[in-house]
Amino acid sequence: MRLTEEEQAMYEGRDGPAVQRAMDLLMRYGRALGAERLVETNNVTASISASTPFMRDFAKQKGGMNAVFSEFSLDSPDVVEIPKVKVFTSHVQLGFDPAQAARMGVPEEAVHFYKKGEAFTTGLGVQAMNTCTPYQVGNVPTRGEHCAWMESSAVIYCNSVLGARTNTEGRESAGAAMLTGRIPYWGYHLDENRLGSHKVELGIDVETTADWGMLGYWIGDQVQERVPVVTGAGGRFSKAPNLARLKHFGAAASSSGGVEMYHLVGITPEAMTVEQAIGSGRPVDTLHYGAEERLATWRKLNANATDTAVDYVMLGCPHYTIEQIWEAARLLEGRKVHENCELWLFTPRAIKTIADQNGYTKIIEEAGGHILSDSCSAMSRATPEGTKVVALDSAKQAHYLPAILGLQAWFGTTADCIEAACTGRWDGRLA
Repeated sequence: MRLTEEEQAMYEGRDGPAVQRAMDLLMRYGRALGAERLVETNNVTASISASTPFMRDFAKQKGGMNAVFSEFSLDSPDVVEIPKVKVFTSHVQLGFDPAQAARMGVPEEAVHFYKKGEAFTTGLGVQAMNTCTPYQVGNVPTRGEHCAWMESSAVIYCNSVLGARTNTEGRESAGAAMLTGRIPYWGYHLDENRLGSHKVELGIDVETTADWGMLGYWIGDQVQERVPVVTGAGGRFSKAPNLARLKHFGAAASSSGGVEMYHLVGITPEAMTVEQAIGSGRPVDTLHYGAEERLATWRKLNANATDTAVDYVMLGCPHYTIEQIWEAARLLEGRKVHENCELWLFTPRAIKTIADQNGYTKIIEEAGGHILSDSCSAMSRATPEGTKVVALDSAKQAHYLPAILGLQAWFGTTADCIEAACTGRWDGRLA
């Protein structure tokens, strides 16, 4: 790999052992990928916390958060002192919500350790956004900007909706990027890899957030790790999808497949036309999505659920927008969550503050629900005690949660889920 003078100096240890270790990791990583050089980045989304039991035990045994970062972010056999980050870095979601630890079954000892870890994180200059949707709370890269982001649903949003450039990085590569401002130049950093591979023609309008989630889930299953180019029914979309719909669409596509980028013709910034999205070549295949495919996807997402008695309703995967919290509050106002059911909504901590200010938290809590932040049930492995059946409005969570926790999962609209929370029973149907 070719290094600039600045990169060579970091690699030779000018900026200390941690940066040197980071450069060594990036060099090994880049060579394995076939990258010819590194590219400068000023925007990283990373995980450096130790909020899981394994990480907490490691920190206690090996020497604190410097030891955790050295081992799991730098692949360093030695514990090195970690300096402040060189570039703007935001933190992804954690293993639990420290403000709701007891509700999530997390011991007080873990909360004390978390507070020390957060002090370490912010002391490095990392933004404690603690969310899978950093673009909601201040990390909004511009079109063409090179980034180094973790979290599949964030990566696909970054590439597709914002038009910035990132691959799906891991804890190690993102950790190295935040100390060096560099990442291997390959994959979706390159123009040619951002062109579409498959054309997807819609035969029906896709309107609700649940509909966008189902479409994403079907597309991911069909194209796997390739780049779909989607045209609306009759060649154009009847209306532009909002942030929540695009968030759920991308999250679902990156769950059923490995999609890291998509194009919606006339909507996303690199797809004003089909020709722009696909380039000079022809698509590998042309796929058609209509009522039959929609029904099959809905059935697939609900395939493992049989019991209609719902113990738990989880909303907020990826983390809810303020608009989605507003919608949930409207659906809940004046109602009560069933005595045999729990309702948890997950959102970034910054958005929860807005929900508090607007009175939505009060409406939801008076109904018997709870707003949590910093995590989700898939990340935390936390559900209300005794949960067997969960209702979800997220195709991504419907994909993961049954496998992670062995639960039955119903998938439907937000209204379906609020109804289940208030009645204790699932009665969702495909409209």
